[in-house]
Amino acid sequence: MSRKKHPEHVNHERWLVSYADFITLLFAFFVVMFASSQADKKKLAGASQAMQSAFNQSVIFDAHSDKPPLDDQSAISTPTVAPTITPAEANETAQEQMREELKLALSTEIASNAVSMRETDAGLVISLHEAGFFASGSADIRKQALPTLEKIGEAIAKAKNNIRVEGHTDNRPIHTAQFASNWELSTTRATRIAHYFLEMPGMDATRFSAAGYAEFHPVASNDTEEGRMQNRRVDIVLLPLGASASAADATALPGMKSTDSVAPPQGTPPAR
Repeated sequence: MSRKKHPEHVNHERWLVSYADFITLLFAFFVVMFASSQADKKKLAGASQAMQSAFNQSVIFDAHSDKPPLDDQSAISTPTVAPTITPAEANETAQEQMREELKLALSTEIASNAVSMRETDAGLVISLHEAGFFASGSADIRKQALPTLEKIGEAIAKAKNNIRVEGHTDNRPIHTAQFASNWELSTTRATRIAHYFLEMPGMDATRFSAAGYAEFHPVASNDTEEGRMQNRRVDIVLLPLGASASAADATALPGMKSTDSVAPPQGTPPAR
């Protein structure tokens, strides 16, 4: 007796195979795209860094003429035009360096008001106040003031300026066995300071002059004690380059009296 055959059933899940193949291919596609995008980012970052490095470099190009060279040899032999510094600019730089050097060297004296510095039309003025350098009514330099004068002398020895040393007093009259008036006192103080500098090595006497102005060129009012203290001073004036060192140079200080003079020192300058 033969077996009874059952009818075959149709497999309705074959689509899963195709779907799985499709998902696998799609996954592989996105993996490839992702890998490509990462490689592009690295290349982009490298290119960006290279551009920044190129633009950040300080490159100085040679100056070129507007006209093209006639031949290759002339193009090779064309010199580069370097910037030039004028003598006036060089002198101004030297003056600025000297001012800064003086401010640094005299910082202690400036802070204690023994010395002051100011710029005027006549030049750079270093004021030595009487209290720190002279006794009242005297032209003898105090020994404790000598280190300060050494600092100033070392700085002005390097300069090329002509130098005028000016003595000034307040308006109170003086009449002693040594000084008949403020003219003599102011002039003697100026010459004492000038002679002290000239004893230092490297000083050129032709750059120096000394003058006494008595009470006639005050920097403050003589109506107060504070003002009179400011007026009792010796000014070391570093004249503009090229200006005459003569004490009678009216262009350096207008209003100078005809009685202004350079007096010989009275007594012996203090020993170093």
